[in-house]
Amino acid sequence: MKHRHLLLSLAIGASLLSLSACRKEPAAEAPAAPAAARSGETADQFVARVNDEIRAMYPEISAAQWLSSTYINDDSQLVAAKANERWLARLNEWIEQARAFEGQPMSEDSKRAIGLLKLMSAMPAPRDPAKLEELARIAARLEGAYGAGTYCKGEGAQRQCRQLGELEDVLRSSRDYEAQLDAWAGWHSIAVPMRQDYQRFVELVNEGARELGYADAGAMWRSAYDMDPDAFAAETDRLWEQVRPLYEQLHCYAREKLKQTYGVEKGQVGEGLLPAHLMGNMWQQDWGNLWDILQPYRGAGSLDITGALERQYQQNLGAALHQRGPNPGPRARFEAEREAQLLTARQMTERAQDFYVSLGMPKLPSSYWEKSQFIKPLDRDVVCHASAWDMDMAGDVRTKMCIKPNEEDFTTIYHELGHLYYDLAYNPLPPLFQNGANDGFHEAIGDTIVLAMTPKYLESIGLVQAQSQSREALINAQMRMALAKVAFLPFGLMIDRWRWGVFDGSIPPDRYNQAWWELKARYQGVAPVQPRGEEFFDPGAKYHVPGNTPYTRYFLAHLLQFQFYKSLCQAAGHTGPLYECTFYGNAEAGRRFQAMLQKGASQPWQATLKELTGSEQIDAGAVLEYFAPLQEWLQQQNQGKSCGWQAGPASPARDGDAPEA
Repeated sequence: MKHRHLLLSLAIGASLLSLSACRKEPAAEAPAAPAAARSGETADQFVARVNDEIRAMYPEISAAQWLSSTYINDDSQLVAAKANERWLARLNEWIEQARAFEGQPMSEDSKRAIGLLKLMSAMPAPRDPAKLEELARIAARLEGAYGAGTYCKGEGAQRQCRQLGELEDVLRSSRDYEAQLDAWAGWHSIAVPMRQDYQRFVELVNEGARELGYADAGAMWRSAYDMDPDAFAAETDRLWEQVRPLYEQLHCYAREKLKQTYGVEKGQVGEGLLPAHLMGNMWQQDWGNLWDILQPYRGAGSLDITGALERQYQQNLGAALHQRGPNPGPRARFEAEREAQLLTARQMTERAQDFYVSLGMPKLPSSYWEKSQFIKPLDRDVVCHASAWDMDMAGDVRTKMCIKPNEEDFTTIYHELGHLYYDLAYNPLPPLFQNGANDGFHEAIGDTIVLAMTPKYLESIGLVQAQSQSREALINAQMRMALAKVAFLPFGLMIDRWRWGVFDGSIPPDRYNQAWWELKARYQGVAPVQPRGEEFFDPGAKYHVPGNTPYTRYFLAHLLQFQFYKSLCQAAGHTGPLYECTFYGNAEAGRRFQAMLQKGASQPWQATLKELTGSEQIDAGAVLEYFAPLQEWLQQQNQGKSCGWQAGPASPARDGDAPEA
């Protein structure tokens, strides 16, 4: 699965507006001085008013964001920037007004709501109207630059231009070393012009964070977890240490297979690092596209989901061509292909919806099917990065994807619908509580469903044939899951490790790229095969950096989803190994799940977690329980091999030697 999603429309609550976030009134309309709370207004009345104002403003802001992502041009970026300006101006007003209630009596709900108000944007804006307007412009420009990113080479008639999807196809399918390197380096070249904008962006959001009382924007992000920011950072270190041995075994196995495929010299970089362009994914965060290389037992328990979806597309194409009569011309064939692509994408989405409905959740509203973007339009640039949107806090939910008939996109749909069902479950709450218990919860909902997409489930929906229960089939199934879930974990940690350093100044602008690759080496054990000096800005080639979406949420989500999954399996009465459980169609599991979703951000996440799992602590134990057969198998395969890697003289990360935080 390709993570991943952005809660693109403003994620209101303790976590964040993603993308360009929300922004303020045009500068001319910004208040010259902080607006005072209304005379005689109590804290509870203030919170009620803010909730009403958010609900009223939200549809306009989210519509502007939707347009800027689905119709990328100068006009839509301007509209989005101005809508965000208005939002940030109002947010700054509310935060200033909230100071009047410090130390005054108020309900516990109001106290929590005011705390969440300060943390509502991942892009804290300076109070200075000119700087706020500048921040809004930069954020929209960064977002647009990523969405329109195109790699071109050649001259004249030989000139070839490709966007991210086509370049990803090369990494997914080609095993030509040079073609993969060209596609990888080509996409990373699109981020070079972002560097100066990003440096200024950091200065502006840090100023906004300091005005809110935080040391920097990173400290503000870490404050959104109902615990001390430093304690939260230490908690992520603890969780990484739980799963690091499993990742190192997977890394060791993958490296040996790459060396067998490409040769010893090309299959690794330096002291045991994996070549960045050979991992089947632009950012090495998901290794599932290397199945042809990493499959433990050829064909055992074969789950050719991509093949099944491609056959479904071909059937739809055949029907569309048949409707156009014998010998359709090029235009008719093209129209038939588009029709088949859209139909297949909708069928894949309907299949994902069916899982949630089987748990007792409602069908998605008809407006979802009318307004979502399912495939890439032909007439304009769009952000294809999969995302889920709550447009109005009242049922207008959408996904934005460029769906292709493959396993990666199929599971991504299940993930994105998890966001929408969370949105719909907590929509009755006041807007300040309309978010995940923490941002990791939001990302874990759909992935909990993905874990329940067992071979038995896929067989029950007719997507794959009856599966054998052999040991070989089990190891294959576990490997497929690990290539998505385990391979992702260090990546989920390192992006914000980089940004926290950028925000606090320990990573200055003249070390942006160097520090990025040092962290990727330390945590992921990957490296580029070519020099990547400071003339590059490789962090900008990952959507969540120019899109300013905090990323630790995804690391947490990859652990939480296994905790959720284990608890729902217990609720469903599952006995036997955890990895065999699917709770598809189980009403009790659905009831427990929905009860958690309905709580939103109305209470500390620890309480919400305890209600579902019995524990207030995020824990990787369920991950290790799930992958126990694979970890044992990997240790056998790696016996006698030199596992671990040397990330460089300043940052060793060898087997048995904890990476530095």
